[in-house]
Amino acid sequence: MQLTVTGKQIDTGDAFRSHVEVSLGSILGKYFKTAIEAHVVLSREAHLSRAEISVHIGRGIVVNAGGVAAEAYTAFDCAAERVAKQMRRYKRRLRDHHAKGRESSEASERATDYVLAPIAEEAEEEAGDAPAVIAEMSTEVPSLTVGEAVMRMDLAAAPVLLFRNRSHGELNIVYRRTDGNVGWIDPELVPARGKTHGSH
Repeated sequence: MQLTVTGKQIDTGDAFRSHVEVSLGSILGKYFKTAIEAHVVLSREAHLSRAEISVHIGRGIVVNAGGVAAEAYTAFDCAAERVAKQMRRYKRRLRDHHAKGRESSEASERATDYVLAPIAEEAEEEAGDAPAVIAEMSTEVPSLTVGEAVMRMDLAAAPVLLFRNRSHGELNIVYRRTDGNVGWIDPELVPARGKTHGSH
């Protein structure tokens, strides 16, 4: 596995990198030996240290977690525990998914992911409906079941995930609601789609 350890306004040093290697090696050895790469970013927030971990464990599957503490090692350990917890929670499903991925490459599409600049209230009238694009990148729209989509969203600590629903081929969205539950938008569930529903 390829490992990158980066410090933002903070020196990571060899001892910290060694700690990261041993810790992530232990977690991945226990749950997912075939991880492709891992990135650890350590930064300073006022008097605290923040550690962000991103582990690419398979095709389209990324585990993200973060931790904040007074000491850099404690912040990393907190984030690493969250990574372990996520992998433990989804271990069986990840292994099943990985085995399927080896048998046949699942269909997925490419899409463009845009990052838009926020519109200040005073500039809103001048800008019209077109906010400025500040970043553009290619992203994958995977073909998944709803359960797999929720798992990927949780693992990536993402607020939303767009996917093609494997059961009927329509684009769907799962998202994290403010009440902590997961929302699911599925156009296929709308009855009026040219289908006739008989009443009994």
